[in-house]
Amino acid sequence: MKQTRHWAEMQESGIVWGMRLLLKIYLLFGRRILQVFLYPVVSYYWLINKPGRQASRAYLDRVAGFSPSVKPGGSYRHFISFANALIDKLAAWSGALSRADVEYHGREALMARIAGGRGAVLLGSHLGNLDVCRVLAYLDRDIRINVLVHTKHAEKFNRLLSQYNEASRMNLIQVTEITVATSMLLNDKIENGELVIITADRTPVSEQPRVLKARFLGEEAPFPQGPFILAALLKCPVYTLFCLKQRGRHVIYFDHFSDGFRFPRNTREQAMQKEIQRYAGRLQAYCLKEPLQWFNFFDFWRG
Repeated sequence: MKQTRHWAEMQESGIVWGMRLLLKIYLLFGRRILQVFLYPVVSYYWLINKPGRQASRAYLDRVAGFSPSVKPGGSYRHFISFANALIDKLAAWSGALSRADVEYHGREALMARIAGGRGAVLLGSHLGNLDVCRVLAYLDRDIRINVLVHTKHAEKFNRLLSQYNEASRMNLIQVTEITVATSMLLNDKIENGELVIITADRTPVSEQPRVLKARFLGEEAPFPQGPFILAALLKCPVYTLFCLKQRGRHVIYFDHFSDGFRFPRNTREQAMQKEIQRYAGRLQAYCLKEPLQWFNFFDFWRG
C-alpha cells in the first residue's frame, strides 16, 4: 500500500512560479486584467498536480455525500477558488483592500472582551482567507494581530510578498512546532492585549505528531493537539475565526469558543478530545457554507 505523504511534503514549485507571475501582472495591470491570465495558470497547475486534484475531488464528493443539499462543483472550480483567494491576498497586501470591502460578525463582543488589557487566542483554519484578517491590523489600529505559520509551507510566499511590502513579515511568527520559548513569547503578546491566531486544522510538522481524532464530514480525521495545549497554557479566552468571501465581500466571523481551556492531568486527553471535536464541528458548519473555500489539497482524513 502506498504511504500517504504528510501535507508539508507536498511540492509548491508550480504554485510559487504561478504566484510570482500573477503578482507581477496584478501590480502592473490590476485585478481585471489579471483574471484573463488566471485560467491558463490554474489550468496548468490543475493538470500537473494529480495528488491535489484527486484530494480535491475526494473532499468535494465527501461534502456532497454528507450534505446532499450542498452542490460544491468540481475540482477545477475548487482550484479557481484557491487562485482567487491568492489574488485577494495580493489585494490585501498591496493596500487595495479597504474597510468597505470587509463585513464583521462578532467583532464588538471580542473587542469588549479584550478591552481589559488581556488578549485572546483565535483558532483559525485553511477555510477562507486569514491574510485578510492579518492585514486588518494595519487598517484598524485597535487590533494587534500575530499569526503562527508553518515556516516550511509559508516561507516562499511570504518572501515573495515582502519584496513588495516590507511590513508583511512584521506579525508573522514562523514555527514548525510549539516549544516553551514559543509559549513564553505568545504569553507576552497575550499580556499586551494582542490577538494570537493559530490554525487548528493541520497536523504538526514532526516525526511523532500529537494529534487526536475527531469526526469531520462523516469520518474521523486527525486534528493537532498543539493549538489547544497552547491556548490552555496562555489561560485566555478562545475564539474561532473564519474569513469567507461571500457576496463579493470578505465576511469575518469571530465566535466565542471558550473562556479558557482547562485540561486536568487525570482526564487531559478526554477533555482535549471534547474541545477538538467541538472545533471540528464548528469548522464543518462553516465549511458547508462555502465548501470551495476550504484549501487543503491533500488527503486530510489520512493526515
